[in-house]
Amino acid sequence: MIVGDVMLDLYLTGKVERISPEAPVPIVAVKERFMRLGGAANVAQNIKALGAEPVLCSVVGDDNKSNDFFDLLEQHKMSQAGIIKSDDRRTTAKYRIIGNNAQMLRVDDEDTFNLTDNESVMLCGKIESILKTEKIDGIILQDYNKGVLTEDIIKFTIKAANERGIPVGVDPKKNNFLAYKNCTFFKPNLKELKEGINVEFPTDTIDNILIGVNALQDKLNCRFVMSTLSERGVLIQEDNGHERRHWHIPAHLRKIADVSGAGDTVLGTAMLCLICQQDAYDIATISNLAGGLVCEEIGAVPVSKERLLKETEKIQ
Repeated sequence: MIVGDVMLDLYLTGKVERISPEAPVPIVAVKERFMRLGGAANVAQNIKALGAEPVLCSVVGDDNKSNDFFDLLEQHKMSQAGIIKSDDRRTTAKYRIIGNNAQMLRVDDEDTFNLTDNESVMLCGKIESILKTEKIDGIILQDYNKGVLTEDIIKFTIKAANERGIPVGVDPKKNNFLAYKNCTFFKPNLKELKEGINVEFPTDTIDNILIGVNALQDKLNCRFVMSTLSERGVLIQEDNGHERRHWHIPAHLRKIADVSGAGDTVLGTAMLCLICQQDAYDIATISNLAGGLVCEEIGAVPVSKERLLKETEKIQ
């Protein structure tokens, strides 16, 4: 189950050959338009691509963009059972204009206020119903600060998961950073880690970054913290109740085309590894590889299971 902010990613791609006479901006002659699933829905399509069955739970608008969103879910053969339509908010859409394979501009069309009380009750009802009727092996909370993951929704979902022994993985944002107490797996980037715990610590060495990781693990009472470190790879620490052990996985050199959606791929892959009872080192190693692979593509695309397998075999 993936609970969080879903969105549409819309792309206009083309060539830039001149500057506008109206303002000092490039003119993109559009050659192609396409749409992709974004946000929590991109996590879901990564889960699907790796061979598991995702169930999305979220709230979208009752508008044309939500119709496009449902069409994409249908194309990817993904369930719509957990999606609620609301008259009180817009479906989040991000427009990216790409010229000569470089992003020129992004336009966000969205509402970012919290769910209404009625929407919150409906979403909790969907989550509870799916947990009762489906065999859910893991839950991902994917937060983009668009208003779906309120503190109430977060606490309700983690409590329901813990009562059933279901692991919960989190990709946080600053607003509710410390609301995810008692989750299983927490994946902030380094900037989110520093801002979220409001503790100053140097980031020049892994030992110094561990100061922040330990402070966070104390606050959240979670088993795994995995911090993504951009070009330095990932750092994962496991607390098994008796001791804490950490591993630093360096980044692999890649030709980076677009980093959008990489975090979604990392968390989706990591949670599948956790559910399949991989150890902390393998969770970090495989998910780090997956995130790097999707950075070679333009736009939010799911990781290729076959290519991930080949890359994993190379480093064994």
